[in-house]
Amino acid sequence: MTSECPCPWAPQGDPLYRRYHDLEWGVPEYDDRGLFEKLVLDGFQAGLSWRTILAKRDSFREAFDGFDPERIAHYGEADTRRLLGNEKIVRSESKIRATIGNAGLYIRIMESGKGAFSRYLWGFVGGSPIVENVRSYREHPVESLESKALSDDLRKKGFKFCGPVIIYAFMQAVGMVNAHENRCPRWREIQDAGQVRGSG
Repeated sequence: MTSECPCPWAPQGDPLYRRYHDLEWGVPEYDDRGLFEKLVLDGFQAGLSWRTILAKRDSFREAFDGFDPERIAHYGEADTRRLLGNEKIVRSESKIRATIGNAGLYIRIMESGKGAFSRYLWGFVGGSPIVENVRSYREHPVESLESKALSDDLRKKGFKFCGPVIIYAFMQAVGMVNAHENRCPRWREIQDAGQVRGSG
């Protein structure tokens, strides 16, 4: 695990956040289902802290059948009621219904073949991560031209809970943007792990 961590949202005293920071956040994700899961969870985060969602992630996975879009897309009213009664997740009816609808839209994109969702999303950053070269989290934008473009396109397709701020957080989480502070060892580690391009 990374010994130093200038990224202020992952303090040494919070093992859950530190593990997420050191092992997951910003690592490029190309798996279709993995991307769908993170898109759903970022939607559930709206109005909440990511710490809240992260603490409930295993419960979300259990409640939503491992984030299997094929199964979620066929959820009916009984499933919606089941989820609304699950105290281990965020019981937002609008977000639950959005997840079910988004699963169906995911399947439409996937009809062109394996990797279709990944190719679709990564196409908005030219197929490789954008690097934010900033020293302090206060310099990070909350959205970008790319997140606005992706958000607009997702919404045109019918996706919900995918505004440009949510999508920018999602892009950071799945490594479409390397948003670690440049003093953080993970910034260099992720940058060195694959082809990247600058943000300006």
